[in-house]
Amino acid sequence: MSGGVLLSHPTGNANVRQALRALHERGMLAAFYTAVAWNGDAAWNKLLPLRLSRELNRRAFPDVPSRLIHTSPLRELLRVALGRSGRRGLRPPTDSPFSVEAVYRHADKVAAKALESFPADAVYAYDGGALSTFRAARRRGIQTNYELPVASWHARNKLMSEERALQPAYSATLPAESADSEWIRRKDEELELADRVIVPSLYVQSTLPNSIPAERVQVVPYGAPSAPVAGLRQQGQQGKKSPKLRLLYVGQLTQRKGISYLLDAVKKLGAAVEFTIIGSRVAPCAPVDEALKSYRWLPTMPHAQVLDEMERHDVLAFPTLSEGLALVILEALSRGMAVVTTPNSGAVGIVRDGKEGFIVPIRSSEALAAKLALLAADRALLAAMQEAALRRARECSWERYRELLAATLGSALRVEGGVPA
Repeated sequence: MSGGVLLSHPTGNANVRQALRALHERGMLAAFYTAVAWNGDAAWNKLLPLRLSRELNRRAFPDVPSRLIHTSPLRELLRVALGRSGRRGLRPPTDSPFSVEAVYRHADKVAAKALESFPADAVYAYDGGALSTFRAARRRGIQTNYELPVASWHARNKLMSEERALQPAYSATLPAESADSEWIRRKDEELELADRVIVPSLYVQSTLPNSIPAERVQVVPYGAPSAPVAGLRQQGQQGKKSPKLRLLYVGQLTQRKGISYLLDAVKKLGAAVEFTIIGSRVAPCAPVDEALKSYRWLPTMPHAQVLDEMERHDVLAFPTLSEGLALVILEALSRGMAVVTTPNSGAVGIVRDGKEGFIVPIRSSEALAAKLALLAADRALLAAMQEAALRRARECSWERYRELLAATLGSALRVEGGVPA
């Protein structure tokens, strides 16, 4: 096949899979370069330990023909194996040969080398894994498309630095500020070399450097999974009514996601809520460790079970300080949950304040507690928001994401009717 888009990503998360599907369904995918592509149908999957099989199947890409997938697995497999062994120190330093950053750099170089002889009209690469690919593409006059799925590192570092001063008791849970000038330079150059920057939310767009003109930026929001039939949630809850507001948090227990403000808000609400936490600890933190003794805590569980838990709860509270567009919010909407979150979740415009939930300021446990108290007291409002959430999930589906992304990239290709000529 000649022309089309060469897409590169070393691991392949949910939004990458949907991007692949968007391109392949429309005949626009020239190739996919990644680290590991597992055959989920292999018979010897049944012989592997369940945990290992589950991990490997996360690297399966059943929607893409194997002839379009190119892998370079060794470095990533060793990184994962060493991480599972309990050894630390592989992230950072970023110059470790088995760090996440090193895996991204290696996958980037492999894709760049392929461009020397590969007939592509455009490349699509991601934050931290695009520099070599973009340099090679520029030499050949190939369009460069760059997805920045989270707020820019400049904005994140500023927020996290402020948070260390504001909430020192939680500082151990915050990501380390990058001191690697080479890694920072790479990220900055990737942005500068991008003909088009694709972001999932207006929040991410607002964090871009002033050197990136607005006309080079396209907002393509991520999508929600398929929502149940309208009213199904309510049918499933018959006989399970609770006088308390069933509140859920899903995410790592880190201050980046506003965990201290959520715990303060829940404490203010007292017996008005039943609180469940789903998420892993990222570091020892005395106030988090103490809170986990008081509430229902599920450190980890398969994704399908998380969705099941969402159907058993009323409201998702997600007071994050910085995301791109938090997929957990879209998942919660698809399960008929009202959502209380912040502008920095990237969900503004998807969660409409007062319709599917509420948007509250970052760092405000008072505002968070006030909105949750309102939903605990006004069950008619809660039910209306839950029904609105289901409708909104259908409107903001992954199918819609695929259509928007394909339309955005279509102008880069020599196409007739959306299929490379």
